[in-house]
Amino acid sequence: MGTVTIGVSIAVPEPHGSLLQERRAGFGDAAAHGIPTHVTLLPPTEVEASALPAVEAHLTEVAAAGRPFPMRLSGTGTFRPLSPVVYVKVVEGAEACAWLQQRVRDASGPLVRELQFPYHPHVTVAHGIDDAAMDRAYEELAGYRAEWSCTGFALHEQGPDGVWRKLREYPFGGAVVPPQAAHVDRGGLPTR
Repeated sequence: MGTVTIGVSIAVPEPHGSLLQERRAGFGDAAAHGIPTHVTLLPPTEVEASALPAVEAHLTEVAAAGRPFPMRLSGTGTFRPLSPVVYVKVVEGAEACAWLQQRVRDASGPLVRELQFPYHPHVTVAHGIDDAAMDRAYEELAGYRAEWSCTGFALHEQGPDGVWRKLREYPFGGAVVPPQAAHVDRGGLPTR
């Protein structure tokens, strides 16, 4: 059956998603139109195609334990010189994102993996382009602001053409409220 490359992320909703995607393309990032604007929960990960049903069942459980939380973007940051990335900062919702990504990669599930860098939720607006364009992205989006209520996440697959396509959305909160739901704070994080 072979392998597929998947990723799990929180979508940046409209009109913010398209605006940031267009800005990313405008800075000269050729990958911009193949990557929906997002906050990563699981970076590109190769899995056996036959494992997708187990992945989907695991993500359904993770989403069932989650609750909506406020997300707010504000200003820019960069991972340079370690990684050629300029991003918009997640200034509210970062702790809930960190909790979710830990659950997605939990040792009890099919998506266990080590990260190349410590987890830092962000929205990439420039990656792997020349330094002048990276500087421009950093400066021009320094005043950028957006906020919304995060109500779930999605599973994506990268096609042979390099384009990421959504396979399935996972809204927070299942039909059955798990017992730990009584112990969740406003940010969607367990309180114990």
